[in-house]
Amino acid sequence: MNVRRVESISAQLEEACSTGDSVEDELEMATVRHRPEALELLEAQSKFTKKELQILYRGFKNECPSGVVNEETFKEIYSQFFPQGDSTTYAHFLFNAFDTDHNGAVSFEDFIRGLSILLRGTVQEKLNWAFNLYDINKDGYITKEEMLDIMKAIYDMMGKCTYPVLKEDAPRQHVETFFQKMDKNKDGVVTIDEFIESCQKDENIMRSMQLFENVI
Repeated sequence: MNVRRVESISAQLEEACSTGDSVEDELEMATVRHRPEALELLEAQSKFTKKELQILYRGFKNECPSGVVNEETFKEIYSQFFPQGDSTTYAHFLFNAFDTDHNGAVSFEDFIRGLSILLRGTVQEKLNWAFNLYDINKDGYITKEEMLDIMKAIYDMMGKCTYPVLKEDAPRQHVETFFQKMDKNKDGVVTIDEFIESCQKDENIMRSMQLFENVI
């Protein structure tokens, strides 16, 4: 899902929120029957309104009737957005970023907390989320190997449909350039402070790493 997909979700929410009470009542019933207390909690924890949460929940349940998504289902859903490339590896990393409690499943709550940041979070919140995505083993640091794994996954997913066609060693070249800029103290790892500072100061890094275009 690229940035146009994010904008599409926002547009769909706005359109649905402007519809009549009959739709609202239907969604209210569908949601409240399932989780009568969690809706208000999610509204407080996210940047979505109650009505938006109802709409998102309906779509989530349509795709995932059990109420949770395992990794294989997540990959299948995600692959629909990138039929021209191989999104399997990137979807694996993305699933782990959404699965904040690392239990092998993404619940509606997990999905909403991540989506809220990606759609309506501050730059700081989005960069924190992106750092978590790149920090594959969740040890609080990004290594050059982790950055390369993510970049290769993005190129596998997007690179085949770019023009001009990207060279095979393009991910490694990008990582070498970015990592050198980010690793301020040259200790071989990038901390969250180094990551955020580098992204905020260098628009080229933010754009080339496709932090916002490809995080969801």
